[in-house]
Amino acid sequence: MAALLRECDGVRGRNGDDVVRSAGRIARDSAEFRAAADFAALYMPFEPLMFFGDNGGGDRFAFVRTPPRTDVFVRDHETDGRSLVCHDLGHYLDRALRETGDRYR
Repeated sequence: MAALLRECDGVRGRNGDDVVRSAGRIARDSAEFRAAADFAALYMPFEPLMFFGDNGGGDRFAFVRTPPRTDVFVRDHETDGRSLVCHDLGHYLDRALRETGDRYR
């Protein structure tokens, strides 16, 4: 992820969604999710996650920071469910940039 962000600092999808957000936005979004007291009462913990992209409809894509994993997960904004999308960033980017619709369902 770091190499990708150094090269292009974000990737936009066909529909204008943030397939990969800028480094600054990744840092801000992840910090906001972890710091929101009302989120802590309503949702599963966000501390292990680093959110880096979205589908344009509210669902967010993340890596697990602790313990570190290369797998990409999606957080469903309606249910707070977290599901495995794929096993690495390359596969995620391939799917995100080629497919239309819900590329992770």
